[in-house]
Amino acid sequence: MSTARPAAPRPVPRATRDRAATQERILAAVGDVLARDGFGAIGINAIAKQAGVDKVLIYRYFGGLPELLRAWGESGRFWPSVDELLGAEPQAFLALPAAERYARFFEHFIDGLRQRPLTLEVLAGEVIERNELTAILETEREQWGEQAARTLGGPEWAARPHVATLTLLVVAGVQYLLIRSRKIRVFGGLDLRSDAGWSEIKAATRALAEQLFAPAEREASGPRRSPG
Repeated sequence: MSTARPAAPRPVPRATRDRAATQERILAAVGDVLARDGFGAIGINAIAKQAGVDKVLIYRYFGGLPELLRAWGESGRFWPSVDELLGAEPQAFLALPAAERYARFFEHFIDGLRQRPLTLEVLAGEVIERNELTAILETEREQWGEQAARTLGGPEWAARPHVATLTLLVVAGVQYLLIRSRKIRVFGGLDLRSDAGWSEIKAATRALAEQLFAPAEREASGPRRSPG
């Protein structure tokens, strides 16, 4: 009987670790510059200074400012990914009834944006200013929306084309209320800075989901027999 031990995993070369750490510092610096100085200060020099690196490394690792901004948008720092919103057990999530999937997805979406105050600053800023960064992030969100629709979609969605437009309204409404919460605490009687206020919004979204998908689920389960 062999007593050979499995080979130990090879250590990650220091150069690789150093590069990964530097890339993380550069990506973090994008958010730091945005939070402190706004859109107008976004540039290679400002980001390199904030990260404490030579700007040559930004070009070497990312290719340039557009590619860096795209990497920042894709990193999950700005927008919650679909995978994040599905949770730790995505297959179990996707096996839920359509109404439950819809309600939970928006609950996670609300929580994800509330945990990203910088994102709210970016969303507020892009309403009055459009530049290279906002254009890249717009593209990222459009791609996110397409992925979310593919992930959550199914026969229930296909049977009700209006659900897609209603979902856009809910997504836009959540963003608007979160942006408003930066300056205004109460909107329409809801406390937008409290968990209780957002719990009411989540409950309303769940009620909407039940209205949207309950008929489809009854049809999918087949006709019910009358008693007797």
